[in-house]
Amino acid sequence: MTTVSSPATPETHPSPLQALRALRAGGRLAERWPDVAPLLAELASTGAETDLRRAGSVLAQADRAQVLAAWPETETAVVAVTGHSTLGSLGAPLAAEFGRHGLLVETRLSDFDAYQRDLRDTGSPVYAADVDLVLCVLDPQLLLDELGSPWQAEDLAGAARRKLAELERLAAGFTEHSGAALVLNTVPLPRTVTHQLVDHESRAHAGVAWREFNSGLLRLALAHPRVHVIDLDPLVAAGTPLNDPRMAAYAKAALGDDLLAGYAREVAHVARMLRGRTKKVLVVDADNTLWDGVLGDDGPDGIAAATTFRGEAFGTFQRLVRQLGSQGVLLAVSSKNDHDNVVQVLREHPDMVLREADFARVNANWQPKDANLRDIAGRLNLGVDSFVFVDDSPFECGLVAGSLPQVAVVRLDDEPALHVEKLLADGWFDTPRLTAEDRARAAQYRTEAERAGLLESAGSQEEYLSRLGVRVTLVPATAGDIDRVAQLSLRTNQFNLTTVRLQAADVAERLADDSHLVLVVRSADRFGDNGVVGVVFAQRDGDELRVDNMLLSCRVFARGIEQTAVAALLAHARATGATRVTASYRPTKKNKNVREFWPSQGFTTTHTADDEVRFRHHLDDLPAVPDHIHLDSALEGSTR
Repeated sequence: MTTVSSPATPETHPSPLQALRALRAGGRLAERWPDVAPLLAELASTGAETDLRRAGSVLAQADRAQVLAAWPETETAVVAVTGHSTLGSLGAPLAAEFGRHGLLVETRLSDFDAYQRDLRDTGSPVYAADVDLVLCVLDPQLLLDELGSPWQAEDLAGAARRKLAELERLAAGFTEHSGAALVLNTVPLPRTVTHQLVDHESRAHAGVAWREFNSGLLRLALAHPRVHVIDLDPLVAAGTPLNDPRMAAYAKAALGDDLLAGYAREVAHVARMLRGRTKKVLVVDADNTLWDGVLGDDGPDGIAAATTFRGEAFGTFQRLVRQLGSQGVLLAVSSKNDHDNVVQVLREHPDMVLREADFARVNANWQPKDANLRDIAGRLNLGVDSFVFVDDSPFECGLVAGSLPQVAVVRLDDEPALHVEKLLADGWFDTPRLTAEDRARAAQYRTEAERAGLLESAGSQEEYLSRLGVRVTLVPATAGDIDRVAQLSLRTNQFNLTTVRLQAADVAERLADDSHLVLVVRSADRFGDNGVVGVVFAQRDGDELRVDNMLLSCRVFARGIEQTAVAALLAHARATGATRVTASYRPTKKNKNVREFWPSQGFTTTHTADDEVRFRHHLDDLPAVPDHIHLDSALEGSTR
């Protein structure tokens, strides 16, 4: 008898969920914490929402103290959860979604239906000093419990008005007494509510009342900078069920696990945004990403982004990319193609929505894509951690994810109709408010090519700066500057001397305090206006002016703007009776290049520690404004 041996079993690799479970089982979750975010990102890219929640259950068992002992620089977040119904299943998806973004979250769940008590009582756990976000989770029963039996449409309208007024009072009180962000949500309208009313006229009245309640919630976010409202209607419209009727009836879980998981993802986006981790650059592949087909094989006539069945989907994707670009997202191409061919398509192909002028950089060559991303980052003077990379190739996505884990990778597949949904899934470019600088950003970066040309033609750096014609304006900030100042505080990393992050509400508080000085730095040159590019935060204490922080956009480095701002500030301090100016520097991974900035401006070191260096200037020998800069300042003593 002949014995047939079994074929060799191919080598298999554990799934991300299996890998996380193995780390937990081996007691190595804290030791290997930096591996968690990439594993979760890979898991999320597959769309396996159930496995992602299971991964969150694993992470929820991580020992927070052990993680921080092994990795002290780990970003943490404390989230307090309160609401109207059962919310125990929210912990796992919060752990997974925050973990995806490198945040170690501690979730503190309040008692059932305790939101009124929690938000009214300033001694409740949601007011704890270390809480970053408070989630007040609202559900349909919030309104339905106010109704008698039987009820009519006008009863629902009255309940909605009363409940909205109550939430407005609670939100106002919370923002007055807490520095944390308060997250509310709109409440989906169940069919089981509207169809209890048999006449269509009453259904219409009920629908109007319910939607006015949700509109009122959304308006709360406009009235209070620390209030954020997550709209659940898009999640329900995308097919996420409101709840499991059995769990809603027996366990009082008015929102189902799937909806809470989607809600947790949106909350994580808010947390990331509030920490200034908004992405700035969208880098897209070309073949089978911007258009249908392979340019090198099919030629310009063989690719499509319109006119064909699949091409129309690519055209829709291009319109999304252009829409993002119009709101300050910098666009770039990284494509394995001949450069001239790609540029010709962007210039001339009739299907293209996007044109060459829409992109801050087009890298079409045969270099590895991770090298191309580094090149684009260098030319834009931005870190790769501000990049989102979109490609249809599993190999390219894996290469970038493996070698540049700071880059957010969006993995497309062979179905172009899903490209839009995949790019928008994680709100990478979410920002509290758009500023004028956001809308002008793409044009401002395009002028960098003209500045680079001037630099190449100049005989020296001094000649370049002289010919550039830099103009600097230094004035106290006004209410109209608040959003831009907060944005710089949250998103500036390289020239950020203390990395104290301020939300818009924090900036507004400083503007209202006479002891604080908030100065905005604007710059312009022969190629155009750069807008607000820097901020100085200072505080007067007797005869001392203390600089709390100084920020400058990386777009305008090495032009003497920072030296000009300090020269004007010191002159102002002396003219207004100060005898010294103090400042400090707190080192981070990204601001190491400005460690010697204060000494270079005549400050002497007074204290050195691992986490902070302090400086002092006695105002006896003031630095001059650089010769190549024209200064326009409203500060006393700071004339040129």
